[in-house]
Amino acid sequence: MDKKLITFGEVMMRLSPPGYTMFSQASSFDLVYGGGEANVAISCGYLGMKAAHVTRFPDNALGRAATQFLRKHWLGTINVIYGDNMLGKYFLQKGAVHRSSEVIYEREGSAFSLIKPHMINWEEVLEGADWFHWTGITPAVSEGAAQCCIEAIKTANKMGIKVSGDINSRQNMWKYGKTMQEVMPELVKNTDIVITSSRGIKEMFGLGESGGGFQGAAKELMEKFPRIEKVVGKTRKSISASHQQIQGKMWTGKQYIKAKKLDITHVIDRVGTGDAYASGLIYGLLQYEKDDMQALNFATAACALKHTVVGDVNMVSVDNVTSLMEGNTSGKIKR
Repeated sequence: MDKKLITFGEVMMRLSPPGYTMFSQASSFDLVYGGGEANVAISCGYLGMKAAHVTRFPDNALGRAATQFLRKHWLGTINVIYGDNMLGKYFLQKGAVHRSSEVIYEREGSAFSLIKPHMINWEEVLEGADWFHWTGITPAVSEGAAQCCIEAIKTANKMGIKVSGDINSRQNMWKYGKTMQEVMPELVKNTDIVITSSRGIKEMFGLGESGGGFQGAAKELMEKFPRIEKVVGKTRKSISASHQQIQGKMWTGKQYIKAKKLDITHVIDRVGTGDAYASGLIYGLLQYEKDDMQALNFATAACALKHTVVGDVNMVSVDNVTSLMEGNTSGKIKR
C-alpha cells in the first residue's frame, strides 16, 4: 500500500521474566522495546504501509539500541530526537489461565517525558504523510508531550492529513498538574477517527449514561465534536488470561456495526493487542475505503492474531489477517 503513516509517542524497554515465570522466580529478563504508537506504526509497516515514528530517546547506547529496534521493524527514524539520559521502561509478568498479568512502570523523568514543542518541526515531519496517529497515553506523560501532540494534530489538520486517536487513557498517569478532562477535549475535537470505549467517553467527557451502551455514548461524542467521522471500539470477553473473545464495533455516524466475533483459545501475549487493533483499523479504512464492515473485520482479525505473537508488536502480514477474516482458523502449516 502506497500510503504513509506517522506516529508520535514514547518507546520503552520491556523486561519480562522468561516464559510464564513470575518476578519472584526470575533470574533473567527477556528484553524488547515497545510503545503504543510505535507498535501501531510497526504493525502497519508489516502490512506493507510506509511508516515512521517520532519520539525522543536518551543520548546514549540504550537510545541508539531502541532506535535500531525501530529501524529493524520497517520504521523510518529520521525524526527521532535525542537528549537527557533515561529510557522509560516497564516490567511485565505474563499471566496464565486464572493468574492475571502484572505490569510495573518506570517512566518518570524519561527523555521522552522531557520533550518540548519547539524540538519538533511538524510541517517537515508530516510532509508527504497520509495519516497521523496518537494515543491518550502521550498527553498523560507530561505537559510538554501534550503540547507536542496537539501541535502535531493541528498541523495535520492544516495539511489535510487524516488523524486517528486511541484515546483510552490511564487515570493514574496524569501527575503533572493537569487532568485528562482538561487536556483531552482540545486533542479529540481535532481528530477524525476516535478509538475508545463507552467508559472512556464517560470518564473523559461526561457523556453517555453510566453503564450505558457504546452506540449512545459514541453519538454524543460526535455531537460534541463534529469533526469526528467514526467512533470505534471493541468488546473483549476475558474467559481467562489464556482465553479471550474479541469483537470490533463502530458508530459510523449513520449506523452501528459489529465485526465477526473471534475466539482466542490460547493467548501467547496480550500486550499490544489494542495497538494491533488500531493498526488494522488504519489499514482497513485506507484499503477498503467506503466498506466500514470490511475495515472493522480486518481490525478485529489483526487484533486476534496479535494474541499469538510474543512481544509488543503485531508482526503479521496482510495475507495472515485476510485468511483469518475469511474463516481460516485451522492454523495448518503453510508449505
